[in-house]
Amino acid sequence: MSTDSPALDMPMPEAAAADPSLAARNSLVINLLLASAFVVMLNETIMNVAIPTIKDSFGVPASAAQWLTTAFLLTMAVVIPVTGFLLQRLNTRPIFILAMSLFSVGTALAILAPNLPLLVFARVVQASGTAVMMPLLMTTVMTLVPPEHRGKMMGNISVVMSLAPAAGPVVAGIVLNFLPWRFLFIIVLPIALLALTLGARRMLNVTTTRYAPLDVFSVIISAFAFGGLVYGLSGFASPEGAGDALAVWVPLIVGVVAMVVFIWRQLMLQKTNAPLLDLRTFKSYNFTVSNIMFVIGMASMFGSLNLLPYYLQNVLGLSPLYIGLILLPGGLLMAAMGPFVGRLYDKIGPKPLIIPGIALVSVVLWAMTLLGTATPWPLILVGYLVMCLGFSVLFGPLFTLSLGSVKPELYSHGSALLGSIQQVSGAAGVALLIAIMSARSTALTAAGTVPVEALASGIRTAFLVGAILSLFAVVAAFFIRKPDPAPQGGWGGGH
Repeated sequence: MSTDSPALDMPMPEAAAADPSLAARNSLVINLLLASAFVVMLNETIMNVAIPTIKDSFGVPASAAQWLTTAFLLTMAVVIPVTGFLLQRLNTRPIFILAMSLFSVGTALAILAPNLPLLVFARVVQASGTAVMMPLLMTTVMTLVPPEHRGKMMGNISVVMSLAPAAGPVVAGIVLNFLPWRFLFIIVLPIALLALTLGARRMLNVTTTRYAPLDVFSVIISAFAFGGLVYGLSGFASPEGAGDALAVWVPLIVGVVAMVVFIWRQLMLQKTNAPLLDLRTFKSYNFTVSNIMFVIGMASMFGSLNLLPYYLQNVLGLSPLYIGLILLPGGLLMAAMGPFVGRLYDKIGPKPLIIPGIALVSVVLWAMTLLGTATPWPLILVGYLVMCLGFSVLFGPLFTLSLGSVKPELYSHGSALLGSIQQVSGAAGVALLIAIMSARSTALTAAGTVPVEALASGIRTAFLVGAILSLFAVVAAFFIRKPDPAPQGGWGGGH
């Protein structure tokens, strides 16, 4: 980091408080990162609705077209663990340019892709840039924003994290109603190039780099660990895939074994302060408890967000565009609540928000166990809005609390760990609930139950499992402590 200003010799948040020009610079950097994160996260969910159209366009089977999302998720799972290293070695501007360049190149390739394999490759390039963006944003915010204002800033991040994924399927549905599927990428590309151009001209280096050795073995084994887990779990997430042992259980077992080796390797490398992902972040009590809640919360959210459209389309018979419009208000509500929840966090702390947040989510999951073949969709919309209200007061405070509870030198590792946990737990939630739904509905159909009744029963059973799991998160919420003014888990050993 440049040291041409005396203020920069101070810790970054205190320096910004003492120098208004530095505060304006920090605001510019964070706003550029927020806008760019919105673009890449919008792209992440825009493909779900488009897969049937692309399948027909290329004349390929559904299992092949599904690689458009599977390859994206796999790339995210493999690249995110490496971002902890990248955020230490590279400064803000070059890593931003790298991320947005990869994303822009991938988007351009997608527009021109003449066949499915090249389109899948384009999605891999896109995902490589996307994987870097959120850890970069989180690490930069933790570095620049003083603790007393982090809740407000995390509220702004919550707007991006909730609105972009929710808007993706709706945007895709509208575009596909009027235009060929390539326009999904044609619309995104100019926005990505604008963000890249603005970033190249206005982005500044605001973090301090340090030498961090790269352990090649850790990179390789992390790819097998996170990639194997996400790929194996994604196989369960396909209603047709749970019975394919080779496609599901082999990568899952490889992922579990590789994860054990990866964790052992990181513990060894921590002795010389050279891990790819520093697990000493878990010496922080709040970071550990928050991540337990993240695993359950993300599994519940992603699982529910996959089950609900499936229910609305296959049980109630609604069109994909109609479903997108039903689910959009939930994302809008979460976006609207983000800044309010952030300011509230700064005033009252995490516990008064996290406990009612996870309680609301749990109540709605229990209510979803009552879904039938003729449940009015307005009731589902109300329940979904209540669930989104719970998510809005849960995830922002959890992000702020978890990263704010580790020492500054571990921000990059904490951000990468949160991203990795989000990917794996989200995939696990989808896999678990879809597999339970499929097993239950298949068994009932074989026993002679009307298929739509069998499917509704399978969905109720899946929500029942999700509701039971949510109770563990409710219990964990009561173990949250007030943020520690002296963060834990640093290289000095922590406590």
